[in-house]
Order: sequence, then C-alpha cells, then structure tokens
Amino acid sequence: MTQTTVLHHLHAATADLDPPLAALDLAALDANAADLTRRANGVAIRVATKSVRCRAVLERVLGPELTARAGFSGLMAYSLREAIWLARLGARDILLGYPVLDRTALAELAADPVLLDSITLMIDDIAQLELTRTALGTELVHPRICLDIDAALRIGPLHLGARRSPVRSPDQAAELAAEATHLGFRVVGVMTYESQIAGLPDSNPAVRVVKRLSAMEIGRRRTQVLDAVRAVVGPLEIVNSGGTGSIEVSITDPDVTEVTAGSGLYVPTLFDHYRSFTPRPALFFATPVLRKPAPSIATVFAGGYIASGPAGPSRVPVPVWPAGLKLLGSEGAGEVQTPLAGGAELEIGDRVWFRHAKAGELCERFATVHLVEEPGARTPVPTYRGEGQCFG
Repeated sequence: MTQTTVLHHLHAATADLDPPLAALDLAALDANAADLTRRANGVAIRVATKSVRCRAVLERVLGPELTARAGFSGLMAYSLREAIWLARLGARDILLGYPVLDRTALAELAADPVLLDSITLMIDDIAQLELTRTALGTELVHPRICLDIDAALRIGPLHLGARRSPVRSPDQAAELAAEATHLGFRVVGVMTYESQIAGLPDSNPAVRVVKRLSAMEIGRRRTQVLDAVRAVVGPLEIVNSGGTGSIEVSITDPDVTEVTAGSGLYVPTLFDHYRSFTPRPALFFATPVLRKPAPSIATVFAGGYIASGPAGPSRVPVPVWPAGLKLLGSEGAGEVQTPLAGGAELEIGDRVWFRHAKAGELCERFATVHLVEEPGARTPVPTYRGEGQCFG
C-alpha cells in the first residue's frame, strides 16, 4: 500500500471530523510490526514506549496484557512513573531505558512486590545506586537492575554516538555490578544502545562505513563486558541491544537476547532513508487551511510540531498531501499557523496532511489518535496525553 493510498483512506475515514487531528493506518502499522519481527529473525523485540505513547497501540502489538505477542516481548519505558502505570494495567516485563531518581516513584516500587518483579531499573553509576537505595527506604527489597554500557564509537577525540553511560570498559562494568550486588540489587541485564547505528539513516557512504566500524567495535567490547559482569553476578536474563535502524546488526551477536524497537511501528520521516527496511508511514496529522495570503500560498492552522534533537530541517514536520507543498524558509512550521508554498489548488477549509519527524512525540500534541482500518471505519483512542498522563 502506497503512502498516497494510505492518506486517501485516512482522509475519507476522518472527513466528518474537524482538524487538527492525528490518524494511524492500522494496515500500515501491522505491516510494520510484521516487518520488524521478520528482521529480528526470532530474537524478541522489546517495544520502546517513548516511540508509541498510546496504550491502544501498545496493546495491539503486545496483547491486552501488554507483555508479549507474536515476536514482541516486553516494554522499554522512559519513566518509572510510566512503568508503574503500565504495570498497574497488567504489563509484567518493563525495562527502564534510562536511570531514574524519582524518590516518590521509587518508594512506590519498593512497597509493591508485583512492581519489583515486573520492573527493571537502568543504572550506569554508583551514585545512582546509592541514591536509589536511599529513596527505596528499606534494605529489605532487592530491585532488578540492568547496566547501561556506553556503545558509542570513539576514534581519537571523536565520540560518535549518544552521550549516555560513563561505563565503557569490562573493568568498569564489573565494578558497577559488584557494587550493585553489595548494595542489595539484583543485576539481571546489560544494555548497549548503538545510536550511531540505530538512529542514523544510510544517507551516504561515509555513514555506512562508520556503522560497519561501530558494529565491529561494540560486538567485540560487548562480549568482554558480558564476560566481566557474568563473572561477578552469574547468568543474565537480559542482553538488550539496538533500535529500529540496527536490528540486523544486533541480532548477529549470539549473546543478544532482545532488541528494542518502537519508531519502526509508525515510521516517521527520520526513518525514510534506511537500506535495511522499506518504510511504510503509518501515523499522520491533518490541519485545515485558514488563509490564502497569496494565490500560491495556503496557510494552515498550527503545525509547528518540532521534533527533539539537533535543530534543523530534519526535525520539522513535512507536508505530504496534497503533493507539492513546502514550508516557507522564512517562517517554517509555526506555533499557531504554518504557510505552505505550492498551495494554489487549495481552498480555505481544505485540509493538509503532514508526517512528523519522530514517532511518539506527535502523541504529546494530540489527546486522541484515530485508528483507521479502512475508509469509513475508524476508532478514536486516547494517547498518553488523552489519558491524563505526562511523564516528562
């Protein structure tokens, strides 16, 4: 199904609604989910909630209990309060993707055995261990933790990858594991997130060379880190790696037990130029034409849903239907209006469809997403925001 076909379906299914609105094509979503499991080749896929931020979509992928279905297993949450909320809804395998120092949430975790068994905290510093132990309020509980290992590629002074964990070497990982065990934590996993592979499109030969070098380097170092950690704590339940853009690389390591993906379900514009998979955009938003300040310019309401990351053209929403529309360089995507060049055929009251640059962030702009099965068949579901949830 082409993007144009999808947009015709979404347009027809939501024609009686007043935009702005967000709509998700379920056929494209299901095809993307199937493609992710094909690429994972039997390795479990943990769903990154930050890239989804809609409980109904998480349930469609993982089942009503938010735990496992058809190659997908577990959630990677970005906030402990979010993880607790999801666990209260039935999820039983939640890995925090980032460290947390929320004292209130940690105290709630400590007080509930179900939460302690369902949620794994992420740690990359002894200071986090000490502050977490204090916040738990008791030495009688033994939370599950995963160690975050820096997976960036370093070439001389260059640091290619996200600035995440300070833990890089086998010795550093073993020291952190030993201290965690001493303080009463259960070390159950290790994570390596290669953002310089997973998050970079295959845009030119230089990028592809960097990806190959990075894959070889982290593959060797991960083995050494795992050996060092296992020597301290014994077998590990979780060896997590990768993202939507690096599944094929991650699964080549036999130590990796799972990969993480989320953006590949919606396929925002940042994932348009990967060679490892064919993008099927599934999530769009529409907004109405309010003005015609010039014959060839149509101005739509709002639209300035800028994605996180380095400011620049790659982070702005892209008008995709009708074809031929472009943002104006002098105004871009605006807070309350967005003028578009190429709108000669548009009239006041028409709607324009956009794609967002990132995946789940669009759901922070809308309380509802309309799930579309076919023209005329839609189901409105709440986003995190629509459920009154805001996790930062």
